[in-house]
Amino acid sequence: MNKIPSPAAPLMRSKVSTFVDDFMAQVEQRNPDEPEFLQAVREVVSSLVVVLQKHPEYRKANILDRMVEPERVIQFRVPWMNDADEVQVNRGLRVEFSSAIGPYKGGLRFHPSVNLSILKFLGFEQVFKNSLTTLPIGGGKGGADFDPKGKSDNEVMRFCQSFMSELYRHIGPNTDVPAGDIGVGGREIGYLFGQYKRLTNEFTGAITGKAFKWGGSHIRPEATGYGMVYFAAAMLETQGQSLEGKTCLVSGAGNVAQYAVEKISELGGKVVTLSDTSGLIHDPDGISTEKLQWVMSLKNKRRGRIEEYVEAFPTAHFTGADPTLQSNPLWAIAADCAFPCATQNELNAKDAEHLVANGVKVVCEGANMPTTPEAVDHLLDAKILYGPGKAANAGGVAVSALEMAQNSMRLTWSREEVDQRLQEIMRSIHDTCAEAAETYGTPGNYVNGANIAGFCKVADAMIDQGLV
Repeated sequence: MNKIPSPAAPLMRSKVSTFVDDFMAQVEQRNPDEPEFLQAVREVVSSLVVVLQKHPEYRKANILDRMVEPERVIQFRVPWMNDADEVQVNRGLRVEFSSAIGPYKGGLRFHPSVNLSILKFLGFEQVFKNSLTTLPIGGGKGGADFDPKGKSDNEVMRFCQSFMSELYRHIGPNTDVPAGDIGVGGREIGYLFGQYKRLTNEFTGAITGKAFKWGGSHIRPEATGYGMVYFAAAMLETQGQSLEGKTCLVSGAGNVAQYAVEKISELGGKVVTLSDTSGLIHDPDGISTEKLQWVMSLKNKRRGRIEEYVEAFPTAHFTGADPTLQSNPLWAIAADCAFPCATQNELNAKDAEHLVANGVKVVCEGANMPTTPEAVDHLLDAKILYGPGKAANAGGVAVSALEMAQNSMRLTWSREEVDQRLQEIMRSIHDTCAEAAETYGTPGNYVNGANIAGFCKVADAMIDQGLV
């Protein structure tokens, strides 16, 4: 293992940087051409030098080297037939990263961009996110380079059945419990679960995100968006503020963004933006309940583009997507709070400069790693309240774990009870991150707090369980 700066010496930035660079050189050698995964590892490792200084037992057990290596990676082909009777072949993957504190838990993503690097990044982040939830779940992620957009229901069903015909061998309620992610919503979860049940002859909680009528949980669709807003509200409380009267920017227009808009509005804020691959809409009047219902119909039923919003609500403005721009015009709109809910690395350093210049108070992540490292540094240097995704968007997996608990007990909790548990979990995550950041010398830095608190729980479990 690389030499950790001595506990007796001041923790100088140059020493931290040297250790991180040396460690990352080893990780890069073992994981070439995996930029998303390497970015996620560097962000976590940068927070942990002070922890490794104070805990020689972690160094002796080589915990960090073991933690960046998945316990298991499963790759398989997915052959299926489209509606034109043409054979198609996709690649399926499942990265089972860590089972130190419970069965692997993490979503399935169906998107053309899916590759091993992205799933390893997501699985690695999931380890720490799940650790923070207070619930006994490990970390994993999976998916396929299949695009459900533009496919018929029958094509999606055939793909899901083929995908599950291989994946079922590797999952189960006490082994690995997948859920949904980008491209995997209620329709896909239904087809996947149906095939799992058919192959195993068991009705068990092997998949979460199920419809409420057949084993799902209240609040599960809303959980990631709601939880992120609860986390942002908790951060604002530390400054004696609330979301009441705040103008908010939300990127994306999918599940997380939709329910973030709903909860922000409930708490008195006003959301003025949404976006998708076609571009962004800016509605200065705010996205009301009526407008949000229209967006939900557009995206969830008709599967349309957000540019159609301005046809229904002419006071809004649409800006088409332009990949040649060095920054996203959405983040240049003046607001108090920003909620990136679209995809990884969507908010860069130039975007962060715009947000800070416009007086933003909070940046809270609904997507996974949507803010580039340079942008994170700029936000932290400006003392912006910044909620990293592994903490702020943990509400989704938290309610997935609550769904697992209900399935195990053959019980169903009320909407109010699940929402109350979600609020308590997000408050606990916030307080745990804040306490860890304070304990290790960086008060108010939720990035360090989340990484340190998540790491220590998993590291202790790994030591307790021996060299496995």
